[in-house]
Amino acid sequence: MDKNITEKSCDGVWYVYDGKCPLCRTAARAIRIRESAGELHLINAREEAGHPVIQEINARGLDIDKGTVIKFGGNFYHGGDAMVMMALLGSRSGWFNRLNGLLFRSPIVARFCYPAIRSGRNLLLWFKGVGQIRNLENDHE
Repeated sequence: MDKNITEKSCDGVWYVYDGKCPLCRTAARAIRIRESAGELHLINAREEAGHPVIQEINARGLDIDKGTVIKFGGNFYHGGDAMVMMALLGSRSGWFNRLNGLLFRSPIVARFCYPAIRSGRNLLLWFKGVGQIRNLENDHE
């Protein structure tokens, strides 16, 4: 394990997403955060299963197939809570960031909308013939 990565894993915003999902990839490419939040680090959960942040996610029992994960300030946000956090941390540059901010600033709206987004992800993966990540079923050491 790279000590620098471990030390840096508390800095900035860590956005863990499914690199095989078109919705997730689009969000990862488009998301921008406010400068005051620090640097944005993107982690494709399919390609970086051994990453220290993924190991922390697994240790906390957060299922990446059930929701994207944000790590910020040493805290983990999963699913709809992650979307709310990204809306709060997000900049207002670009259509995606403005839409994300409008839709997900409200935890109630996020709780209502996120299951539909997750279902869309699962449907897209099924159409592509791609399986789930199953991060909690695998030993990623």
